[in-house]
Amino acid sequence: MASDLLLGVDAGTSVVKAALFDRAGRELAVVRRRTPVETPQPGWSETDMNVVWEVTAAAIRSLLTEHRFASERIAGVGLTGNMVGAWLVDAQGHPVRKAILWNDGRTQPLIDRLIAAMPDFMTRIFHSSGSVMQQGCTLPLIRWLAENEPETLARAAHALCCKDWIAYKLTGCIQIDPTEASVMPGDARGCGYSDAMFALFGLDDYRPLFPRLAPSESVAGFVTAQAAEQTGLRPGVPVAVGAGDVPASAIGLGAVSPGVGCTLLGTNILNCLVAAEPVFEPVDVGLLFCMPGGRWLRAMVNVAGTTCLDWFIAQFCAVEQANVRTPAELFATLERLAGNSPIGANGALFLPYLSPLGITTPYFEPAARAEFFGLTDQHTRADLLRAVYEGVALSIRDGFAVMPQEAREIRLAGGGAKSAFWSQIIADCTGKSVLVPSGTEFGAKGAALLAGVGLGWWPSIQDAVQGTVTIVRRFEPNPEASAVYDRMYAVYQMLQRDLRPAWRAAAGRA
Repeated sequence: MASDLLLGVDAGTSVVKAALFDRAGRELAVVRRRTPVETPQPGWSETDMNVVWEVTAAAIRSLLTEHRFASERIAGVGLTGNMVGAWLVDAQGHPVRKAILWNDGRTQPLIDRLIAAMPDFMTRIFHSSGSVMQQGCTLPLIRWLAENEPETLARAAHALCCKDWIAYKLTGCIQIDPTEASVMPGDARGCGYSDAMFALFGLDDYRPLFPRLAPSESVAGFVTAQAAEQTGLRPGVPVAVGAGDVPASAIGLGAVSPGVGCTLLGTNILNCLVAAEPVFEPVDVGLLFCMPGGRWLRAMVNVAGTTCLDWFIAQFCAVEQANVRTPAELFATLERLAGNSPIGANGALFLPYLSPLGITTPYFEPAARAEFFGLTDQHTRADLLRAVYEGVALSIRDGFAVMPQEAREIRLAGGGAKSAFWSQIIADCTGKSVLVPSGTEFGAKGAALLAGVGLGWWPSIQDAVQGTVTIVRRFEPNPEASAVYDRMYAVYQMLQRDLRPAWRAAAGRA
């Protein structure tokens, strides 16, 4: 039997996805399994590493058995997962504690202390990594462990990331790829670790914890007999090193050429632009990811995406929720309601800063809050709902507007990409063509394509994408609608600027 399929595994923060793809890049089957996230203290976020592996193994086995794919058909395995954090194992490969996840906030007092001692601390990190460092990045977590759990680090032999832990369980081999090392924080120009960053965090003595770097598309190792028994895979199947979930998702969407943008419209929004060289502007804003194939991905984050629509539904759409049977029916009903309001929502404007984290693009302001602007007693619920759709789309425009280079198109994925209504609004708001590729699991697909390159199916990532990414829907901006949104965006920017003192005063930070 021919080995004609690639398996992609995407270990998200709380859900593991296993998906199968053929040589044409078609997504043939998907299995999703939840993993527990624990909060032992407020602001902490951890997960049991052994449980993550057990869930991953079970997902792979279910994918093969439930969908009746013979294991002999799997030519290779690609991996991706939630990035950075601290996944520590001892010399025998056993976890020394539960993994600390990327969204953990325990290091903030440590970071505050380092900033007090070194006011340009965060800017120095940005000039190396190109990213605003999050509390759950690996280096601050290792420093926190050195100060608070030295006995944990004394038992640790390797500091891994999520996908690298799964690779170890599949193959017995340990490595990290450049997409992870560069945001620990590391060196975005060199796509790897940074000796200067280790020194900045006082971690020179812990440098041996960090494994060798291996290219994302290279073969990490081969499925062991034990892993084969647990997953249903054949022993000896090659496993690629893989990439972090953001670069892998961009690859799965086909965003690998300079000037191509992609937006992941989910709970949060990640607006990304592919660049031929590392981009460090605007300074102290956004993220920068190394990508396989000698590319970089500049990313701007909006911390409230589909959350805004979910909030509106929960507060104002009880009747619609009661009268539908499926989520698809609910969203179709809501789009019809919003469609009763004209482009521009009769002057109603929504600033979509619902997250307690405030705003992160085009600047960082945790005190920022959402609001409706321009309301009169003539406005209807349809106007407010349309304003929510439009406000999120304007925030996407905001993300691309601060990029030093212009996106020539936007590849759209995530829950919001299912909506043709919303996709068209995004095209009109941004003035860009919005392309929706086929498939649902773009992180898993990107990982699978990396495995295919490692196997020699394609000579490069660019060739892999060209042969496997199919656009199923395309939305072109309507000039008349775009003219309305240009005027709205000017007001949006004015509000964002002028409300900042009021936000800070309301938060007691004036």
